Amino acid sequence: MRRGSLFGLVLMALVLVAGGRALWLWLDRPIERVVIDGQVRHVGPGYLRSQLAPLVVGETWLSVDLGELRERAREVGWLAEVRISRRWPDVLAFELEEQRPVARWHDDFLLNAAGEPFAFDGEGLPTGLPDLAGPPGSGPEVLAYYRQLQARLEELGVAVTQLRLEARGAWRLQLDHSIWVMLGRNDRPARLARFAAAWERELGQLEEHIRYIDLRYPNGIAVAWHGESDSEGLESAHNG
Repeated sequence: MRRGSLFGLVLMALVLVAGGRALWLWLDRPIERVVIDGQVRHVGPGYLRSQLAPLVVGETWLSVDLGELRERAREVGWLAEVRISRRWPDVLAFELEEQRPVARWHDDFLLNAAGEPFAFDGEGLPTGLPDLAGPPGSGPEVLAYYRQLQARLEELGVAVTQLRLEARGAWRLQLDHSIWVMLGRNDRPARLARFAAAWERELGQLEEHIRYIDLRYPNGIAVAWHGESDSEGLESAHNG
């Protein structure tokens, strides 16, 4: 009697395991559709489908690793965050959070508000962004200094359109897409104060004639003019 009961229990367990496996195989069907949710401004649904759909090729609805899939999806240009869920019977839903660009970074990247670079794949690039550059990992520092400079120079009626941090720590910036300003590494607040004084006194009225301005002098600035060689232009120093 006891042996028969044990056999029955084993048989029942086998049936349950077989039934569970059959149910799993029935549920774990190929992914037939990808649904994209979330508000995106800079890229179209066609671009997103073309980037996300290949990630699920060959995957099945229950077996796909959503954590790994999320990490792969976050590498797609423009995506800051991705959340993925299953929808019965064979759909994966991607809820997307888009990056918000505040500046260009070198030639192939944009910066978000935290100064983190991200790829944008050439699509949806907004106009009017400042062009920033610096050594690897310097995005937050360059963006923070750009904001500081922009706030200061807006008072003079000019805009910073490019900002560069060189490998040795020197800074240079471009004003209104035309005039380059060599700021250097040291005494930047004092140099900017001399520049502001000279701009308000005289240089602002001569903006269209200026090629670049060099602030790397202890007590003044030097101006290179259009139509002059560098040696001729740099002799036009303004003491401050």
